[in-house]
Amino acid sequence: MAKFKVSLKARLILEDRGRILLLKQTKPNGGNYSLVGGTIERKEYAVESLIRESFEEAGIRLTPADLSLVHVLHKRYKKAHRIVLYFRAHHYEGEPESRERKKFENVEWHPYGSLPANLTSTVRHVLKAYSRGRLYSEMEK
Repeated sequence: MAKFKVSLKARLILEDRGRILLLKQTKPNGGNYSLVGGTIERKEYAVESLIRESFEEAGIRLTPADLSLVHVLHKRYKKAHRIVLYFRAHHYEGEPESRERKKFENVEWHPYGSLPANLTSTVRHVLKAYSRGRLYSEMEK
């Protein structure tokens, strides 16, 4: 049986009054809109990782009680697989701002009804599945 690499990530769907928080990537990093979050490190659990990433990337303070698992994406590449856990939060502390200026030029709230055209295809896929109440989806890259 062939071996392949699996990566595990956690992302945040932060909602406030019908809006979602998005990160605007810098041009060298694609220039698209994405969600807060990142790779779960070896000694972390998903919630712990997302709390850390949320503060590092966007200055948002979360607690485990703020987070609910709402979607799981299985993304398949030619030589690897990625599992992404999406957590929703409505409560947070702090003022959202880009804290990693080399990666993200801005942090912006967007209404669900008018998401930016250059939202990453993965985030668009996940938000569509999430809005339909689907806990799990698959995607080929």
